[in-house]
This record gives sequence, C-alpha cells and structure tokens, in this order.
Amino acid sequence: MARNGSKSVQAKLVLLGDMGTGKTSLVLRFVKGQFFDFQESTIGAAFFSQTISLNEATVKFDIWDTAGQERYHSLAPMYYRGAAAAVVVYDITSMDSFLRAQKWVQELQRQGNPTLFMVLVANKVDLASKRKVEEKDGETYARENGLLYMETSAKTAQNVNELFYEIAKHLAKTSPSHPTGMKLHNNTEDKGRRIFCCSA
Repeated sequence: MARNGSKSVQAKLVLLGDMGTGKTSLVLRFVKGQFFDFQESTIGAAFFSQTISLNEATVKFDIWDTAGQERYHSLAPMYYRGAAAAVVVYDITSMDSFLRAQKWVQELQRQGNPTLFMVLVANKVDLASKRKVEEKDGETYARENGLLYMETSAKTAQNVNELFYEIAKHLAKTSPSHPTGMKLHNNTEDKGRRIFCCSA
C-alpha cells in the first residue's frame, strides 16, 4: 500500500509488438514471476492486473497484452485507446520485429493519446549470441522518437521489474493526484472482464 498522504493511480498499459517477441512472457514474469520456454500465442488480447507501491504513490496497472499476429492488428486500437503507457516490444534476434516495432510506434504517434508514455523494449537479451539488432540502433531510434529504451530478458528476468517500475514512477509523477476508475484492491468490480486474473 502507498504511504498515508500519497496518491493512488490506476493506469491502462498496453503491450504491442510482433508475434513471438515475448510480450506475454514479459507480463507473466512481472505479474507471476513465471517463465515458460513454450508460450502459446495470445489470441486477441489477454488481461492482467498488478499493483506497484512506490514511496510517492500506489500504481495499479490494468495490462492488456495484445496478439502479435497480423490478423489481429485491426483490434489493437481498441486496446491502446485511452492507455497511459505503451510497451512496444521487439526481439533482438529479429530485424523484422524491430522494423515492425517502429511501425507500432508510428501508429501510436498518429492515433494514440498525446500524453501516452511509450517504452521501446528490446527483449531476449539472453540470446545475445544471435543478436541481429544492435543496442545502439534501438537506443538511437528511441532517443529520436522520445521513447524510454530498455533491454530485457523475460527468461532470466533481466530488467523486467525495472521496466514496469520505471513506467510506474513516470505515471506517479504525471498522473492526477486523485484515484481514477475503480478503487484499488477492490476486485469485485472487474472480475467479469478478466481472461485470467493475477492481481498482486
């Protein structure tokens, strides 16, 4: 829980990126501390929630993990509309996924919330020997587009919690000082729309 006098923030967070980049694995590692070598592809989108307590605020994330397959692309605006933060993920072993990530960033810049906080995530750094996208290329693209950049590994948990904490810290600073939406820790209000529940 947040300390007395600190604020509560509820924030919608969406993950976007090509199929197989590890979006679901990142969320499962963050929410449940789990990793599976063979993760089934997400169909449509999956919903998770997780709460982070900072000194200055309690941030509850409503996380939408979207499917990476092209046939689900038309559904994406439904999930990123109204989001406070977007995590665009690519696989460091796939140049195609990096190019696709750039298309997602462009789409969000065109259609998304102007105050949207975007993070470009280079995932699967545990496969550094197979790297096709250099770190400096990801960093440069992120810097030129005003994005936070992080390299992660869902498999080893490298930078996964740090990723979500950085987002939480940003939102705690920039969000209104009153709770929005549902009350924190009141799970009865949103059971109906969960695909599976994993509240902290």
